[in-house]
Amino acid sequence: MTDTLMVGVSGIRGIVGKDLTEDVVARYAAAFGQWAKAHQPLVVVGRDARQSGPAFEQAVTGGLAAAGCAVVTLGVTPTPTIQLAVEYHRAGGGIAITASHNPIEWNALKFIGPDGIFLDGADGKRVLELAGEDGGARGRLGEVKTDGGAIERHLDAVLKLPAVDVEGIRKRGFHVALDAVRGAGGPVMRTLLERLGCRVTGIHLETDGRFPHAPEPVPENLGELAGLVRRSGADVGIAVDPDVDRLAIVDETGAPIGEDYTLAFAIRAVLGGKGGKGGKGGKRTVVCNLSTSLVVEDAARESGAEVVRTPVGEVHVARAIVRLGAAIGGEGNGGVMYPPLHVGRDAPVAAALLLTLLTREGEGGGRRVSQLVAAAPRYVIVKAKVPRGPALERAYAALRRRFADAEADTQDGLRLAWRDRWLHVRPSNTEPIIRLIAEAPSDAAARELVDEGRRVCAAS
Repeated sequence: MTDTLMVGVSGIRGIVGKDLTEDVVARYAAAFGQWAKAHQPLVVVGRDARQSGPAFEQAVTGGLAAAGCAVVTLGVTPTPTIQLAVEYHRAGGGIAITASHNPIEWNALKFIGPDGIFLDGADGKRVLELAGEDGGARGRLGEVKTDGGAIERHLDAVLKLPAVDVEGIRKRGFHVALDAVRGAGGPVMRTLLERLGCRVTGIHLETDGRFPHAPEPVPENLGELAGLVRRSGADVGIAVDPDVDRLAIVDETGAPIGEDYTLAFAIRAVLGGKGGKGGKGGKRTVVCNLSTSLVVEDAARESGAEVVRTPVGEVHVARAIVRLGAAIGGEGNGGVMYPPLHVGRDAPVAAALLLTLLTREGEGGGRRVSQLVAAAPRYVIVKAKVPRGPALERAYAALRRRFADAEADTQDGLRLAWRDRWLHVRPSNTEPIIRLIAEAPSDAAARELVDEGRRVCAAS
């Protein structure tokens, strides 16, 4: 790993033209192709709207073809659409060319296995080993074809999901404000919403990759969408990231409500809220990672579901959903994973479930987004970081002694939990630092946890 080229078992990412070049991209694509051939010599390739995408798509296609793989290209496509296309074509794997929410100067390759889930563990390590071996790609040049129907299949599948109330949503006639940050999501999300009978007022729906603001859909980047909601009188605002796997919500007053509510609302849509009316076929289990907000636990508890937490990272959540047969899962960054379709983060699914919940809650003049938020307990998340020293295990032991009354989870660093608050301390995967994140009913209580965690780590 160089200063900017981040290499991991699920793929590579870096700054375009500095460490991430067409030669580097072709080499890693060829390595993935060699790995994929053991399953099926066919690889699906799609990309987000970044301006480096076309050149990198050519490099990826060339590397895969040189490795002897046939290639199916999708063009500008959401990452969840690529995952679904891998399964549809029964391919040996897929490559998503996207840096997701990273700034405009970045791009990346994300490696997808034949099951539509990102690589991890031994498979990812094997691809990296192949990329480091001398000798380059092997095999006869593979055929390259285009699949123009992947997005339509994806949207059709969303509209057929058991938890999505298509007719109810259409009857409500929602007005939705949409910000797609000029990534891959503009046409896809507009089409989905219009097929659900919504009136769409959109900004930045073009797919030219010229991000008008920082692309991560967090509250500080949603000011323009918030203003659009207020001006247009929309019922709700929706923002997606450049590769359309994360979704954030702005309420009808123009207030961003935080990404964790996306998963919390999706849980309530699927499992039915009080009385547990939903959850057709599937266990009443919800999976999320260790740093996901308690609003998700509250939604699951209200629906009579058990919460299982995993290490941070989408692939960990996905594997647990499959292993447990969970009803739904996801991450607190706006990523919803609904297994009746697939176990990848999917913004179109999140949007359909959000509107289903609003349809149900709005019957008879019921609650809107702001009222749903106000009716549940509120929490504040505080984050900090400290330099990483050599005695990390000693710091964990000291934290456990200091907070002896907490429930400890050591899957990914150390998470100390109480019923209404928690502190998660873990080493960064990309920097020589320790990350501390705490959540509590008030800002002061969350800061107190972080400050005490930082003090104990520094003294260890």
